Amino acid sequence: MRILHIIRTINPEAGGPAEAVRTLISYKNLGYEGEVLTQDAPDAPYLKGLNFPVHALGPVHSTYGYTAKMIPWLKKNASRFDGAVVNGLWNYGGIAAYQALRGQIPYVVFPHGMLDPYFKAAYPLKHFKKLCYWLSAEYRVLKEANYVLFTSNAEKDLAEKTFPIYRWNPHVVPYGADHPHIQRSEALRAFYEAAPYLEGKRFLLFLGRIHPKKGVDLMLEAFAKTAALDPDLHLVIAGPDQVGWRQELQTVIDKAGLTSRVHWPGMLKGALKWGAFYACEAFILPSHQENFGIAVAEALACGKPVLLSDQVNIAPDIKADNVGLVEPDTLEGTLNLFRRWHGLSQEERARMYAQAPVTFRTRYDMKENAKTILRLFEDARTNGSRDSSGK
Repeated sequence: MRILHIIRTINPEAGGPAEAVRTLISYKNLGYEGEVLTQDAPDAPYLKGLNFPVHALGPVHSTYGYTAKMIPWLKKNASRFDGAVVNGLWNYGGIAAYQALRGQIPYVVFPHGMLDPYFKAAYPLKHFKKLCYWLSAEYRVLKEANYVLFTSNAEKDLAEKTFPIYRWNPHVVPYGADHPHIQRSEALRAFYEAAPYLEGKRFLLFLGRIHPKKGVDLMLEAFAKTAALDPDLHLVIAGPDQVGWRQELQTVIDKAGLTSRVHWPGMLKGALKWGAFYACEAFILPSHQENFGIAVAEALACGKPVLLSDQVNIAPDIKADNVGLVEPDTLEGTLNLFRRWHGLSQEERARMYAQAPVTFRTRYDMKENAKTILRLFEDARTNGSRDSSGK
C-alpha cells in the first residue's frame, strides 16, 4: 500500500513528527510504501541520502508554509496513493490536503499533540489567532478527514477541550518508536568517541528540543538543588537550542558551581543517539506538555527507566508498569524526580531496567502503528466513505 505523508518539514531537528514519519516509511516489509511531501527547500542538506522519495516544494518563507505548488501537485499525484497522512496542524499542508484530496483518496490527520489545551493557557495571543484560523479553515481539515489519529486516550480527551466546536472521527492508535538497529557495544563506542568526557561517568539524559515547553529550566534548577545528594551524578542535555535559550540556562548551572557536571553535546542522531541512551542511568523529561514523547519509547527500547512529568500523556502507562517515576510539572515535582531516583534501592532499579524493554515491546513498538494505518486505509477504501461516528 502506497502512503503519502504530508509534513511541514522532515528536518530531524523538528522533533517527534519528523522522526515518526521516517520510522513508518522504513517498514517496507509490512507493505508500507511511503513518500513524503514537504515545504522544505529541495537543496536542504537533511534530504540527502534518504531511502524514500521526498517531494520538497519549498523554499517557503513562513512557518505556515504556503506554496502555490502544493494543491496542483496533490491533484496530479493523488491517484498514485492509497491514502495520505497529514502530520501536524497550523500549516498549509492540511488545508491543501482538504482541498485537493477530499473525495479522491482517504486522508487521516495526526495532530501530534497540537490540540492540547496547554498551548491555550501558555500562549493566549497565539491561541486567539489559531481560533480565528480554526473557525475559518483548520476545523474543516479534521472534520472531513476519514480519521483523526491520537496516540492515547488522554490526548484524544484533551483535544476536545481546546476549541468551542469540534466534530471529527477519532481513533486512538498504537504509537512509539523503532527499536535500535545497532549493537549496544557499537553504539556505545560511537558515543564515547564523540563525547570522551562522559566515558566512565554516571548521568541522567535529556534528549529533545531545548525549549521552555520541555521544562529544561525546572530540570536544571532541580539538579542544582539536589546535586549534593549524589556528587558523582552528571546531567546530559542533548538537543537543538531552537530558541537561543542555552546561555540563560547555563547561568543557572554556573552559579550553582556545577559547570563540570552538566554537558551539552548538541543534537544526537543515529549511533550517537542510541549510544547516549545505552550509556545513561535513566532518561528524564519534565515536560509541561507532551502528547507522547518518542524519546521516552526509545529510552525504554534501550532498557532504561524514564523520569517524567505527569503532563506526558503516556505517564499513566509508565506508572502502571513501574518502569519509571512520575511527578507534577513543577519545581517541587522535578525535585522529587531527582530525590526519588537517588532513593531507589539497587533491587528497585534492577526491576525497572528489566521491565523497560518489555514495556517497549508490548506498548510502543512503532510497527503496530504502521499496521494500524494500513488497516484504516484499507477499511476506508473498502467502505468507500468516512465513518461518521465521531463527535
